[in-house]
Amino acid sequence: MDLYTIRNELNTGKTIYDLNLRVTYYARVSTEKDEQVHSLKNQIEYYSDFIKRNQKWSYVDGYIDEGISGTSVNKRESFLKMISDAKLKKFDFIITKEISRFSRNTLDSIKYTQELLSYGVGVLFQSDNINTLMPDAELRLTIMSSIAQDEVRKISERVKFGFKRAIEKGVVLGNNKIWGYKKDSGKLIIDEKEAEIVRLIFDMYATQNMGIRGISAKLDNMGIKNNRGNPFSFSTIKSILTNPKYMGYYCGNKTHKLDYKLHDRKYLDQTEWVMYKDEDTVPPIVPEEIWQKANYILKGRSEKQSAEDKTSYQNKYAYSGKIICTEHNVPYYRTLYRYSSGNKEVWQCKRYVEKGKEGCTSPSIYTSELDMIIKKAYDEIIVNRSEIIHEMVTMYSNLGAQSKIKEDIAKVKTEIDQILKMKDKLLELSINGRLSDDEFERRNNRFNEDIDKLSIRLKELDEDELKNKEISYSVEILRKIIAKEINYDDGLDNKLIESLLEKIEVYKTDKKNEIDLKVYFKVLTKPFDYKILRDRKSTSVCSSQYI
Repeated sequence: MDLYTIRNELNTGKTIYDLNLRVTYYARVSTEKDEQVHSLKNQIEYYSDFIKRNQKWSYVDGYIDEGISGTSVNKRESFLKMISDAKLKKFDFIITKEISRFSRNTLDSIKYTQELLSYGVGVLFQSDNINTLMPDAELRLTIMSSIAQDEVRKISERVKFGFKRAIEKGVVLGNNKIWGYKKDSGKLIIDEKEAEIVRLIFDMYATQNMGIRGISAKLDNMGIKNNRGNPFSFSTIKSILTNPKYMGYYCGNKTHKLDYKLHDRKYLDQTEWVMYKDEDTVPPIVPEEIWQKANYILKGRSEKQSAEDKTSYQNKYAYSGKIICTEHNVPYYRTLYRYSSGNKEVWQCKRYVEKGKEGCTSPSIYTSELDMIIKKAYDEIIVNRSEIIHEMVTMYSNLGAQSKIKEDIAKVKTEIDQILKMKDKLLELSINGRLSDDEFERRNNRFNEDIDKLSIRLKELDEDELKNKEISYSVEILRKIIAKEINYDDGLDNKLIESLLEKIEVYKTDKKNEIDLKVYFKVLTKPFDYKILRDRKSTSVCSSQYI
């Protein structure tokens, strides 16, 4: 039965129970605790029986979500499938307990009920006595949804206040999954069986100088598994080594929930933690000196690895995406040539890498040759400093002309905030009955259009600001090169190349041992021309003037 027919029938005095409808239900509980599962079972039995008892209705299997919060619909698979099936006309009517089963977010509630109506499907929120097929449903739904959303906010604030007071009192929060401990009445009690494994991990790391992956393998060989019967993961061992509780310290306020409507949590800096020695609440499993030694080693290894990774990246990938084959207008790819004296890094046209000489016959170029060219270019920047300084002055003046970008960004953000406040006021007027549904929709759509336009403008301004920052940084690097403040005799790093190099164009010549290149820098208007000359003994680079 279509929506038009249903509403005409209701206008004649019939009730929803007098119509021949295909009816389903939606049930949800927010946790998987026993009492909640029992509640879900009761919901399913109740709605199945309720629908089947009505002789006019045809029963359609219900949609059920277990252990999922109602704050957002994004993770509710059954709910989203129900919306999808409604679009496919699989039923005419949905029964659910209350608005909070659907969503505790006002906008979500309205959005999805309107979407369902557009598919010809109504919803009965039984406890709230709202039938979306009735004319006054949207206004009542808005009011009830707002109440539900505000209740979520209040609950969230009460929970946060409770957590804060608990931390002040030294109550251990969180779940019970802390290796080596059991939680009892806000205190931790040592689980001696698991504690032995924790002590073993600290001993292997701090005393035996084993790495985390080595510890994982050793525990696995010893037949020691985690609670799921799997080997200890890298992250689990690292979290054990870095948790101050194991040396008898209370530790709280490590995360902060960003917004009551979101599940995202921000991990706070260690300076914001509430941490102090409290062996009564958190009995130590390892001596403090062992914990400190383990973390000293861990920090040192992390810093060393970070430095190695950075050096490796800078040395190997400085020219990625910047070398262009002019014959096919595609980038050069990095590869290695293996010689008896060692490996050499070389760059080849993408077409050559894919198909060999049939794909492209443009020459390969060694990284060492590219480094020679960039160093020579930097030397020529110094030689041609008068002309280049003139270009830098012009570039800075252009940046000055765009200095109002930050002001424009702030202005656009203010305008968006003002419109959002007007949208809130609009919703309040609608709830209070001072605005018709048509007028609410008309004004709300206009506000949304204005926000969309301003968002596009804000994105453009952000891109302009980022571009200006990049140009400003490149100009500063040029200044340092001219002033000889940068020493690149010992080599070039990725940052130095990235800051200035725009691209290198490769031109094939008729001579086998010659390669022509054009080198473009980001803030200079003209390229540098270079020629690589190769013979059996050496490679040299010659250049034309900066033209």
